[in-house]
Amino acid sequence: MQHALLIAAACLMALLSTVGAALPYPILPPLFASGAANGLNTFMDLPPKLLLGVALAINPLGLLIGSAVLGPLSDRFGRRRMMLLASFGAAAGHALSALALVIESYPLFLFARFATGLLEGRSAVARALLADRLTGSLRLRAMSWLNGAFYLGWLVGPLMAAATIGFGLTVPFWIAAGALLLSAALVAAALPRETASAATTSWWHVARNEHSLNLLRHAELRRLFIVHLALTCGVTAFYEFYPLWLVEVAAYDAQGIALVTAVMCAVMTSVSLFAGRPSTVAPLRLASVNALGVAIAVGTVAAGDARVGMAAIVLFGLPMSYYNAVVPGWCAERYGGYGQGAVMGLLSTTFCLANILMAIAGSLLALIDTRLVLALGAVLAAWASWRLQGWHCELAADGIKEGGQ
Repeated sequence: MQHALLIAAACLMALLSTVGAALPYPILPPLFASGAANGLNTFMDLPPKLLLGVALAINPLGLLIGSAVLGPLSDRFGRRRMMLLASFGAAAGHALSALALVIESYPLFLFARFATGLLEGRSAVARALLADRLTGSLRLRAMSWLNGAFYLGWLVGPLMAAATIGFGLTVPFWIAAGALLLSAALVAAALPRETASAATTSWWHVARNEHSLNLLRHAELRRLFIVHLALTCGVTAFYEFYPLWLVEVAAYDAQGIALVTAVMCAVMTSVSLFAGRPSTVAPLRLASVNALGVAIAVGTVAAGDARVGMAAIVLFGLPMSYYNAVVPGWCAERYGGYGQGAVMGLLSTTFCLANILMAIAGSLLALIDTRLVLALGAVLAAWASWRLQGWHCELAADGIKEGGQ
């Protein structure tokens, strides 16, 4: 019963936090690339696609910093405390985003998105909460359910954006702030107060010396970082630029993008409920197969017409769900001795870094053709699949079991 309440609390927090994050997502590409001039897409007379790329990158930059330090900080000061602080702060960031849209201030919008991202790094804390209190197959299933809750938030968020954007561009951001405050209330009610670590070091010392990137001192974790970075670069190339592809190829507006995103996330959510079941297939082998599936889906969007591309966007959710169900659980089993908060933080940090790299590189490639960004993403995902399969074969040849450290 205690485990069920813990899992439910973590999943509800994940659901509400991603609802808040997903609400504004369908709005940005039409706002910057529709051709209608405004104070945001004419800043300093820079190309709108470049401004969009910076706007896409600034939030993950905050996430990069937040994910690197919030996991280790939660190891030191407690999961509950860090979740509450991050939720309240991110709600304030969404309120600032709404203000920036009202006054059409691009610099304020960037600041607000950065601040929001900085405090949205609590996803590593939620994963660490489950990783350090659950074990074995239950932990694997819980990680899968947590991923499903995150995906469900991406489903509910765009649908709510489509339903509310007619009332004004700022409405989704206010809903995002409210969702985060509700998330904080649920965390406060569901999670018991924790005793902070007996260590007397300050939060700044922990953030500086115990952030997740310190794990890269270990050779095998460096290998994980490089391969996972390649895969997530492919994934974020898709996430960040398929909405722009829909604007350019299918002439979709924010409501159309929200609908396609909702269907894709419905597939991801449904698959995630079953993806965490125990498998006889080795984890790295399973991750490799699904990374290849991601590459095929993203490549199909790059090469296909509107109808084929939209089908690939929806089906992308299938291999992505399985990959996300396998890799966090495997990392928790194999590398948990380094601190669950730090390990989950490294995965989140890798994703944030990929967002930044692909937002900047992608915005430059998109000046030529948006499909080039998606093609690059497909190549990176295919390379990650190849390296994961090679890693699996090396461990098998050496007689090393993948599931334990």
